Amino acid sequence: MKPALASLAILLVAGMPVLVTAQSLRPLEVNVFAGGANWPLFVAQEKGLFAANGLAVKVTPTPNSVELIRGLMNGTFDIAMTTFDNVVAYQEGQGEVTLPSSPDLFAFMGGINSALRLIVNPEIKAYADLKGKTLGVDAVNTGYALGMYKLLAVHGLVAGDYQLARTGGTIFRVQALMQGKIDGTVVNSPLEIVPEAKGYRRLGDFLESFGAYQAISGVTRRSWAASNEDRLLAYIRSFIAAVDWLYDPANRPEAIAIYQQYVPETPGEIADKAWQVMLSGKEGFQRKAKLDLRGANTVVQIRSEFGTSRKALEDAAKYFDESYYERALVGAVK
Repeated sequence: MKPALASLAILLVAGMPVLVTAQSLRPLEVNVFAGGANWPLFVAQEKGLFAANGLAVKVTPTPNSVELIRGLMNGTFDIAMTTFDNVVAYQEGQGEVTLPSSPDLFAFMGGINSALRLIVNPEIKAYADLKGKTLGVDAVNTGYALGMYKLLAVHGLVAGDYQLARTGGTIFRVQALMQGKIDGTVVNSPLEIVPEAKGYRRLGDFLESFGAYQAISGVTRRSWAASNEDRLLAYIRSFIAAVDWLYDPANRPEAIAIYQQYVPETPGEIADKAWQVMLSGKEGFQRKAKLDLRGANTVVQIRSEFGTSRKALEDAAKYFDESYYERALVGAVK
C-alpha cells in the first residue's frame, strides 16, 4: 500500500482544518494478509485519517501467518490484522511453529466477522466429492484451517479423507485453486468473488454453519501496547473512522474507486460486489471495529475440538483486552 502523506498537508477532520507535517507523524508498522479485507486501511491512508491522528503507517503484506507472528514477536511489526485464532493458538502453545520466546499476543479490536467460505473446484458438487482431494491451508494448526476441519467433520469427512497443502495466505490459496494446484480452500471475503464469478463453487459458509465467528482482529503484543499506548489508540481511532466512512452509502462510489486503486485490475462490478458483501449484511466489516464476544467464543470452541492438544479452552476474554479500544473511542476522529 502506498502512504498518502505529503511533507505538509491540511486535512479536514470533523469539519475542522488540521495542519499536519511529515516530521510530526509517528511511524507505525502494520502487517496484513493482502487483499480487499484491508479496505479500511486503504481508506485511512487515502482520506488522511492516519495522518490526522499523527501516524505515518506503513502496511506490509505477509506471505503467511507464520511470518506474520514471527514479525510481531521480533518487533519487525507493531500491529497485525490477523485471525483471532492465531492469538489463541500461539498463546496456548498450539501454533504452527515454536517461538523463541513466550508470546504475549492479544486482540485489541475487531475487524471482520465471519465472511468465510469454503470454495471448491467446479466439479466438486458435494462434501463427499472432497474425499481424496487436496485442500489448501495457510497453516495446518492455526487460522481458518480449524474451522474448515469442523465444517468438513459436520458433513462426514475426517482427517485422512483429504490431503492438506500449505499454500500461504488467502490470496495465494485462491491463486492455487484457480491454477488447479488444490481442489478447495477456505476464503475470506471479498476474495471469493472472482473465483465464484468464474464458476468455482461455494460449498459452505462459516456464518451459516457456526453462527458468529471472529475472523480478523487487530493484534499486538502486550509489552508493545503498554509502551506505545498513544500510537495504539491513534491506530484504533483511525481504523474506526475508516469503517464509519465505508458504511456511509454516500461514500460508496469513492470507496469503490479506492478499492480499485489498491487492488489493481479489479473491474468496477467486482469492487461494487465487494462493497455489498462486506458492508451490507450480517457479516463483513464490524461496525466501529467492535470485537464480537460470541464470535470469539466460537473460535475458542472450535480450537478446543480441533486444536493439536485437544485442550479444553473456555474463556475467550483471556485472549483480548478492549481497554485500549474503549479509551480510543473517546475523541475518535469522525
